[in-house]
Amino acid sequence: MVIGGGSMGTSIAFHLAEAGVPDVVLLEQGDLGSGSTCKAAGGVRAQFSDPINIDLGWRGLSAFEDFPRRPGQQIDLHQPGYLFLLTSDEQVAVYEQSAALQNTMGVPTRIIAREEIARLNPLVDLDGVLAGSFHSRDGYCSPESVTLGYATGARRLGATLLTHVTVTDIATSGGEITAVVTDAGTVRTSTVVCAAGAWSKGIGAKAGVDLPVEPLRRQILITEPLPEGLARLVTDRTPMTIDAASTFYFHREGPGILLGMSYRSEEPGFRWSYIEDWLPDLTTAIDRVAPALLDVGIAHRWVGMYEVTPDHNALLGEAADRSRFLYACGFSGHGFLQSPAVGEVIRDVYLERTPPVDVSGFDASRFRAGRSRGEVNIV
Repeated sequence: MVIGGGSMGTSIAFHLAEAGVPDVVLLEQGDLGSGSTCKAAGGVRAQFSDPINIDLGWRGLSAFEDFPRRPGQQIDLHQPGYLFLLTSDEQVAVYEQSAALQNTMGVPTRIIAREEIARLNPLVDLDGVLAGSFHSRDGYCSPESVTLGYATGARRLGATLLTHVTVTDIATSGGEITAVVTDAGTVRTSTVVCAAGAWSKGIGAKAGVDLPVEPLRRQILITEPLPEGLARLVTDRTPMTIDAASTFYFHREGPGILLGMSYRSEEPGFRWSYIEDWLPDLTTAIDRVAPALLDVGIAHRWVGMYEVTPDHNALLGEAADRSRFLYACGFSGHGFLQSPAVGEVIRDVYLERTPPVDVSGFDASRFRAGRSRGEVNIV
């Protein structure tokens, strides 16, 4: 039983069904992808500071490139690279260290000079920029299409995906799962995979498993179509560009620009209304990084949820004190891009074989044991 129908849950269902696991059932409380996935910016990358994240992102890139064949879906993949803008000596030192680690793991990230930044993205104001971190295979694609592809593939392989079904309880006996109770009835099962994103803490609690995940509102804007002059400067070959200091990011999206940024005063909670409190911080960042964007109007906006853990790294593994409760959640903004690799990992954890990535460092018990591990390359 997989709980959660975003890119993560559908990937897990697909990989389980592909491996021949019988009777795979996925439950989603809304439409597939309607939680966080379809409100994501769609970025895919391998530029991280934690080796587990690098591995998961790197495998994810290969899977996205192969997506039209397996599971068989066009996902509008663009790979112009990710460009992190570095504006302090401290940032340069940290990203140099991260790039060196990525290189040892096969990811050819480069620390680049201002001249190359200007060539890659002419919209960037180089005042105050010291260097950049760039990997050319990073990029972005359609989260909706990825979810559809995995869902279609899972169903084709025999999995059952049920939408608009809410989990109300998880029945256990003697430390073992016996059933999942829903508003549509009870399903007998001995295994639960929690891939419920920002809702995972509540799902874990129903089984007596502590999953320290909190929802955090994030907002995204899409501009009106760019005027001709800007459209020549920013194309679909322009990298996804991120200001490391503020987390402001932008990339081409159709005739306009998709942009966003974290709001440092945001408090955890399910808050779905759009707020303008972040606009002063956002406009300050835009003015510093790409001031020409201030003259472009806003056409669309929406609110989504990050699923945040105390150290901004995922929770991956199997509960030690609840038989066959597996979890894949708390990705803190990196879930979509890691969903292909995590599907492989959870498949192998379920089958009790060695997964392609050692994710033991992301076990949920690490916080109780004082083993939290931070991720530097956060957006």
